[in-house]
Amino acid sequence: MNNAGMGAVGPFLTRPLAPNVDSVELNITALMGLVHSIGGHMLERGHGGIINVSSVAGFQPMPFQASYAATKAFVLSFTEALAEELHDTAVRVMAVHPGPVATGFFDGTTAKMHTRAVPPERIAAKSLDDFARGKEISFPGGLSDRGIAFASRLLSRKRAARLSGNLNRRAGFDRVGDVDTPAAA
Repeated sequence: MNNAGMGAVGPFLTRPLAPNVDSVELNITALMGLVHSIGGHMLERGHGGIINVSSVAGFQPMPFQASYAATKAFVLSFTEALAEELHDTAVRVMAVHPGPVATGFFDGTTAKMHTRAVPPERIAAKSLDDFARGKEISFPGGLSDRGIAFASRLLSRKRAARLSGNLNRRAGFDRVGDVDTPAAA
């Protein structure tokens, strides 16, 4: 299960570039490398399973989380393509698309996690249950996450970006700053 993930928050052009680049390295490059290495061994032995954690953010552009949503769109597309490539093998591939998860995702910034964030234990358990049931896609956070993904497919990309941007503005992501951390003693 490729579950590591990170993302930058705030206006792209006025926030530091490094967290965006780090997000691409972890969410895309590291995931792809692990899948290639471990998946190759699974294919050689004739069975296995790969679970890549994307996000409902991967279904639409997200102003003020632009690079994060873009990396998760990559994970979505990559995982769906790989699942089809391996369709006639005993190596199964599933994409997981949670919504907000109650983690330290925004640590170090003034951004706050959504109040309906789901505990990570629930996300993990539901994802594994879905994989055991043979699903290729999982929305372990609930029906609203599936609804967001579905609605974004019906809207124009511009409209989806506008709605997402409005939600992120209401969450204050357009005004995010860094939290000063005390120096180590």
